[in-house]
Amino acid sequence: MSRLFSALRHVVVGAWHALDFTRRALLNGLLLLLLGVLVWGLLRPGPPALAPQTTLILNLQGPVREQFSGSARDNALRQVRGQDLTQTRLRDVLAALEAAGTDPAIVRVLLLTDDFAGAGPATLRELAAALGRVRKAGKPVWAWGTGYSQASYYVAAHADKVFLDPMGGVQIEGFGGHRTYFREAFERFGISAHVLRAGAFKSAGETWVASGPSPETQEAERVVLDALWGLYTGGVEAARQLPPGSVAALVEALPERLEAVQGDSARLAVEAKLVDELKTRDQMQALLIQAGAGDDNAKPGNPRLRQVGFGEYLARQPAQRRDAVIGVVVAEGGIRDGDAPPGAVGGDSTAALIKRARENPRIKALVLRVDSPGGSAFASELVRRELALTRAAGKPVVVSMGDLAASGGYWISLAADEVIADPATITGSIGVITMFPGFSEAMARLGLRTGGHTTTWLAGAADPTRPLDPRLARVIQAGVNHTYADFTAKVATARKRTQPEIDAVAQGRIWTGAQALERGLVDRTGSFGDALAAAAQRAKLADGSWQPGFIEVEPGRLDQLVLMLASRLGVSTEAAAEAAPEGAELLALARTLLPPGLDGELAAWLLGAAQARPGAPMAHCLCGVP
Repeated sequence: MSRLFSALRHVVVGAWHALDFTRRALLNGLLLLLLGVLVWGLLRPGPPALAPQTTLILNLQGPVREQFSGSARDNALRQVRGQDLTQTRLRDVLAALEAAGTDPAIVRVLLLTDDFAGAGPATLRELAAALGRVRKAGKPVWAWGTGYSQASYYVAAHADKVFLDPMGGVQIEGFGGHRTYFREAFERFGISAHVLRAGAFKSAGETWVASGPSPETQEAERVVLDALWGLYTGGVEAARQLPPGSVAALVEALPERLEAVQGDSARLAVEAKLVDELKTRDQMQALLIQAGAGDDNAKPGNPRLRQVGFGEYLARQPAQRRDAVIGVVVAEGGIRDGDAPPGAVGGDSTAALIKRARENPRIKALVLRVDSPGGSAFASELVRRELALTRAAGKPVVVSMGDLAASGGYWISLAADEVIADPATITGSIGVITMFPGFSEAMARLGLRTGGHTTTWLAGAADPTRPLDPRLARVIQAGVNHTYADFTAKVATARKRTQPEIDAVAQGRIWTGAQALERGLVDRTGSFGDALAAAAQRAKLADGSWQPGFIEVEPGRLDQLVLMLASRLGVSTEAAAEAAPEGAELLALARTLLPPGLDGELAAWLLGAAQARPGAPMAHCLCGVP
């Protein structure tokens, strides 16, 4: 029996050693494979030079934004795997088109818009202007799509030739839309919406307490949206050499015009001179090969265009290393207290980026690129204060307004030597609001009661399960009024005006960039490139002696490794900080329970109310272009 036990023990021990050896061998093999891939990626020579007569394919993916949201690692890995990104950075498009304009290997640019999810009016104008610079450099720009949305067509219209699939069309519908107003529904369910504000035009909380838009809201939106529509139609008509008023006339007569061509949207687009020719995908490829060059590596009988993708072309561009840097900090998204991921502005995190730029000796000036509807007044002041300290340290500060720089987005723009807005920027909304829900009536209907002892009336007064005490409303309103007075005083100081003069154009009212210029709220209209040039001039930097440098949250070590490997593999790398937006669960729940149209708006307000302290003043604008 002992011999049998001993033999069995030897078998088990031997099997264990064999299993352990196999495990270690597999792990070591995987480690060696990983090291080999890394060494190969680092030692591998860069991609071969582009052949002459190459077409740059500008395939815009997702929305065009100021910065990426999400993880740098995820973005790089998607490209290593050959997957498309779901968003595009404006700066990358501008850099690629700038390089293409002077690259002798690039013969033309082909704009593809099928995957383009849109952008704000100011961003569309930046893209169109960049295409114009390529054309001015002597490189033709063509655009093709299976169909064009209003946003994508604005960009495509600025190409030399616009092609459309015979089954497609051009959808231009104008600006504006309808909000959902919750007052009657709230009353039905016993929910109270408490909105206290300073500014007759401050409409951010209006949807909670009204059954429709106020006359002030209608007036402000009419003035702004009509101006934006004029910029859109004027831009398209100038680019397509159409008589003024052609686009608006086409929209007004759309039923008759479409019926006249038997419902053929593509044919109507040609007749209206919105597009030049109708081409299928294969016909477009054949035309490009005929006009340019075919791929030398294509199989016989299967010709392909000699082309380079946008991401690959961007990765090919050599890194610049000039003595001076114009630092760029992006303030995109809502403004909140504390830290915030890319796609939002954190009072602490964005202020830290500005401080880093101020303390970097290579950075000679700073550009703050703003695309924000505002948010926390306290966080906005932290950012503004940090910019003021940067100016006090002797570094010029220039603000470049993108699609949106309203309310808190305008507040953070006040500590600048110069403020430059696009004519289509939505800005202003100089006003203050606070809002919070109450559920006392809803609880009463459910038979729920609250009770307890407090030493003062103020203890527990902000409890949403109890009726709002009028004394608390007075306290909060006093704070809102004080914040508004502080806001307008800061604007008056920054714009060298009196406070009554600012109050006359404030009151929470929105303006376009061009209208803001007329009212002295910005210094001039221009592009992001104009802001960079202005910062360089203020820093007394000679042309060609500086380069822009974006100051962003630095990726972790693993992210840096993936980005470095991706760069060696010839794919574009985009650095962004990781972190999922707060409140994702709340937004997902709302989108599950509510019908389309209600989900995003109500969820956003519930999220804002949940995150804000009751009575905390907010410089937030419910504005944008639907």
